[in-house]
Amino acid sequence: MSKVFVNIALSLDGYMAPEGMTMENWDRPERWADKWGALMSWALDQQYLREKLKFGSGGETGPVNDMIRHTFERTGANIMGKRMFEGGERGWPEEAPFHTPVFVLTHEQREPWLRPGGTTFYFINDGAERALALARAAAGDRDIRISGGADVIQQYLNLGVVDEIEIALVPVLFGGGRRLFENLSDPAPQFRINRVVDTPAATHLRYVRR
Repeated sequence: MSKVFVNIALSLDGYMAPEGMTMENWDRPERWADKWGALMSWALDQQYLREKLKFGSGGETGPVNDMIRHTFERTGANIMGKRMFEGGERGWPEEAPFHTPVFVLTHEQREPWLRPGGTTFYFINDGAERALALARAAAGDRDIRISGGADVIQQYLNLGVVDEIEIALVPVLFGGGRRLFENLSDPAPQFRINRVVDTPAATHLRYVRR
């Protein structure tokens, strides 16, 4: 059976996104872009992701590059929230870097949006469980990635359906923003450490469900 997993970068003080990274401030990158760039620089230096994003040749190879490749290869469907989608709609290249169906949790009524390279965004108005059921059907024997943002990940943690959490813990401090581990039900789901890959740019942690 396919697994449900989270794969994200996190600041040292527990934030997924810096303060000010909102659609209202999207055209004012001085409020958030430097912090976001510091959080994601480790990933954008990897050869596989550079190729996915059409950044050109070059980049690092090795265990982190292999982990990124594995994340994309294992994923048969993605789930994300409207806020993440709206930021990506502005920032992703025309060939969005998913190459799978993507189910967007939203109250907006919108027809599916097809992009070059095999990505189709579906806009789901009837909740997280419905989006997961559709993602399972679309993924087949591959896995489902809960891409973000923090609120969406929290919803799936509270549903008790997340099998793995992969975190790239980056040594930057945001001091504010969107925290990952808030608004969780009690008792929260329990995980154990499965793998640690330590590099100067980030510590890569995989937790699996107990």
